Amino acid sequence: MKSTAAEALLAPSEPAGMTPTERRASVALAAIYALRMLGLFLILPVFAVYAHTLPGGAEPSMIGLAIGIYGLTQAALQIVFGRASDRFGRKPVIVFGLGLFALGSFVAAIAHSIEWIIVGRAIQGAGAISAAITALVADATRDRQRSKAMAMIGASIGVTFAASMVAAPLLYGAIGMPGIFALTGALAIAAIGVVKFVVPDVPQPALGARVPFREVLANRQLLRLDFGIFALHVAQAAMFVVVPVLLVDVAGVPVVEHWKLYLPAVTVAFVLMVPAIIAAERGGRMRRVFVGAIVLMALVEAVASRFATGQLPVDFWTMLALLLGFFIAFNVLEALLPSLVSKIAPPAAKGTALGVYNTVQSLGVSAGGSLGGWVATHFGRAAVFEVCAGLMVVWAIAALGMRVPVHSR
Repeated sequence: MKSTAAEALLAPSEPAGMTPTERRASVALAAIYALRMLGLFLILPVFAVYAHTLPGGAEPSMIGLAIGIYGLTQAALQIVFGRASDRFGRKPVIVFGLGLFALGSFVAAIAHSIEWIIVGRAIQGAGAISAAITALVADATRDRQRSKAMAMIGASIGVTFAASMVAAPLLYGAIGMPGIFALTGALAIAAIGVVKFVVPDVPQPALGARVPFREVLANRQLLRLDFGIFALHVAQAAMFVVVPVLLVDVAGVPVVEHWKLYLPAVTVAFVLMVPAIIAAERGGRMRRVFVGAIVLMALVEAVASRFATGQLPVDFWTMLALLLGFFIAFNVLEALLPSLVSKIAPPAAKGTALGVYNTVQSLGVSAGGSLGGWVATHFGRAAVFEVCAGLMVVWAIAALGMRVPVHSR
């Protein structure tokens, strides 16, 4: 008889590692989660340049809005989708969200003005399935394997971001910005098939006694992590409002050749990320690795501000070093943050805590895009990096008081 997912999860002899069902669910859901972030990341390296070819696209504030509106609609609907998944089931909600994401992608693909691209991006973001995905991961994994699954999701975000930085300039040269939007829509439709036929059906546990929402919001350890993911995505979105233009205008690198910088930077950063995460999770150095990555991000932003003002000479190798530092810090933090949330959250409130975390992450994307555009318009490109550096310093100070989870000591 063919065993079901529920039988695999409830087997009397519990395996030490992930079961095939847990592994299949974790990998498939991490890939779908990464696809949601692809809608944001794939346009970051090239959209600021493309926007200048559109009516109304010359203003940095409009560029920032087009980037940030995705995160705003995500934030507005994240908890709504999470609660809907409790009532109607995880998979139907995820499929519905992917459908919205695909629709928004196709609207942006046929847009001929910055305003219609903003509309398409808003519809993309309305497919706010992060909380539903993480809830399904929790349903599909045992407690002792859940952190590993959450770390897969965190790592998938970092890998997606890195791959986007390399692929976007190449795709932009081959199929243009409309083609990139259409491609993300087609991938979303393919992901619906993954949800229906690859992700295993798992029993959704009864809700049981709930932890009051206010207790989750009042948890200082979770608040530190929520602030962290907000700050990280503010810096990321704000930075890439100006980085593509900086590479063209200051470094003299045409947009179709940006991949020559991104490819070696992301490859080396990915290799260096692995020992850092192992040292944090298994070597008992969680706080040092975590705070160190934040400090590295602050240094990158500070040096970038000097490049933007011309105080430091800019050439291929200096930009490569700058991007390498950024990708190392970003990938490490993206992998560790959701794992820490899943460990620190009360067992009966993991879904709620992850819903808040995903909402704040989306708010960071929205705020970062809008903030980056506004600051660049009124104070110049260098000020964008200076604001981000200051935000990283505040986060590093807050992270010093982080309680290290038992499993990470």
